[in-house]
Amino acid sequence: MNKNDMVSAIAESSEMSKKDVDKVLKAMVAVMSKELSEGGRIQLPDLGSFKCNERNARTVRNPRTGEQMTSPACKVVKFTPAKSLKECVNK
Repeated sequence: MNKNDMVSAIAESSEMSKKDVDKVLKAMVAVMSKELSEGGRIQLPDLGSFKCNERNARTVRNPRTGEQMTSPACKVVKFTPAKSLKECVNK
């Protein structure tokens, strides 16, 4: 499902216009991005939680040339699904 499909599905089920759903979705992504970039955690009931983790610098190998390279330290977003989402997916 891509963004347009999601906007259409939400608009149908919520009786909102596609334009309004698109605005809400963009605002949600902006708020979540800001919160995660500041090191916060986001918990959405029945969906799961998002948090930022630190990844240490490490040595990696280029598979094409075999050359050793250093991957710099960075932040990564981790998603942990809620129990209800896991149960729904594993039916």
